[in-house]
Parts: sequence; C-alpha cells; structure tokens
Amino acid sequence: MIKRKKNLLTAQLILFALGILIIFFTYYNREQTSQIITLENKKKIDNTLTTQDENDGDIFYNIQYSGIDLSGNRYILNAKEAINNNIDPELVTMKFVEVNFYFKDDTVLNVLSDKGVYNNITLDMLFENNVRAYYEGSELIADKANFSNLNSYLEVSENVTVTDKRGVVAADKLLFDIKKQQLDIISFNNNKINAKIDVK
Repeated sequence: MIKRKKNLLTAQLILFALGILIIFFTYYNREQTSQIITLENKKKIDNTLTTQDENDGDIFYNIQYSGIDLSGNRYILNAKEAINNNIDPELVTMKFVEVNFYFKDDTVLNVLSDKGVYNNITLDMLFENNVRAYYEGSELIADKANFSNLNSYLEVSENVTVTDKRGVVAADKLLFDIKKQQLDIISFNNNKINAKIDVK
C-alpha cells in the first residue's frame, strides 16, 4: 500500500515536472518566435522607408487636371505621365507637362516643361527642364518655373530669356503677377536689367 502511494506520488511529480517543462518551452519558444517576427517586420518597414523613392507610386498616362485658381482663372493641366507620391499623397510628379491658364480677359498663358510637380491640395505647380511659356505673342524660355496659387504669380528662374516684338531680354528671374497681369524682370548683376512691364 505504501509502495503504491510512493509510485503514485512519483508519477504525479514526474507529470507535474513534465507539465512545467512543456509550459516553459512553449512560452519560451513563443517569445522567441514573436520577437523574431517583430524584428523582421521592423527591418522591412525601416528598409521600405529608407529605400523608397519619393516618386514611387502608381503611374498614370495621359492625365488631365482642371480647376480654378484663387484669382478665379480657369486652368487645364495635361501630362503624358504622372506618378503619385506615396510619402506625400498630395504631390503628383509629372513628365511632359502642359498647362493653359485662361484669364478673364480671354487671354491664355501656355506653359510647357519636360518635368513637373503638381500639388492637388494647394494647386501649386513646379515646372523643370526645358520650360517654355507663351503669352500674347511673347515667348519665355527658362530652366525652372513655379506657380503659386496662394500668391497668384508665376516665378521663372535660371537662364531666363524673353522674346517678343520689342526684342530679346535675358534675366535672372521673372515674376508674372497673374492677378495684376504685370511682369517683373529681375537682375542680380549689371549685365541684365530690372524692369516692370504691364502686359495688359
């Protein structure tokens, strides 16, 4: 009887010890697995954030945006290629861009560039590489242009040349006030001119 009780107690102790070991190893393995998965996910996320180009996103072809700026002028923007920005969804990177601004006096400002960025919230536009603009018989050529919807102006910079019936003007920067339809030609050296031209 005593021997039987001893055997039963020994079996219970063994089962209890086995239970503790099973619980320990199950918990330990789960913690290890969970930690490994978390680290792997963290590395993937960090890697994505580090290597993701700001222009990575969905690509669209032959897109068109249209709207009305804060001065009440209608515009139509066309691009042969557009890429949504995954980091800043409001930014759209474009290739082979053309924009027409239709003013209230029935004149049209036509702007073209090889590259551009459109902000679909503020409606601001950036034009780069081979920028050309045409307005009332005048031709403008530059490397960069920036349309500010809030300030209602087009700022043109870098290798600026304006050609019209009065001749050719080279400048460092050109500001076209869309609301006033006034052109400011700005120079940073003595070889170029400073002038304000009313283009109405």
